[in-house]
Amino acid sequence: MEFDPNNNIVKLCAQGMDFEGQGKSDEASNLFIQAWNEATNDFEKYTAAHYVARHQKSIADKLKWDETALQFALKINDDTIKGTYPSLYLNIAKCYEDLNDFDEAKKNYDLALSFTNLLPENGYGNMVKGGIVNGIERVTKQQDR
Repeated sequence: MEFDPNNNIVKLCAQGMDFEGQGKSDEASNLFIQAWNEATNDFEKYTAAHYVARHQKSIADKLKWDETALQFALKINDDTIKGTYPSLYLNIAKCYEDLNDFDEAKKNYDLALSFTNLLPENGYGNMVKGGIVNGIERVTKQQDR
């Protein structure tokens, strides 16, 4: 699935990312919420929810938005969107880990790991894989305590 640069939701999220890069977090957050409010299909809702999650003040709220993004991604009937699953499950797992729910964290890290074959063989793919492996190691140690 290609991101259409003419799609209004994609434009809003890109503008929000520009604001993030400028250190204007509140402006970025407002654009992401606007994107969510204007989203009309599963792809747009997935995209907006993913960015809204990044600006949540609490771990519980971030988890809610990360899970929302995943639920919309799972509805999209396009194999290329599956390449986002490892990152989505990684984000969810990290939230559970931060909430000290190590069983749910491990479950989601394992789900993330199960989709790593869909990641590109580049710096991004390696970063996500590393995050998953490190997360599994951390929560396994916590579970063994």
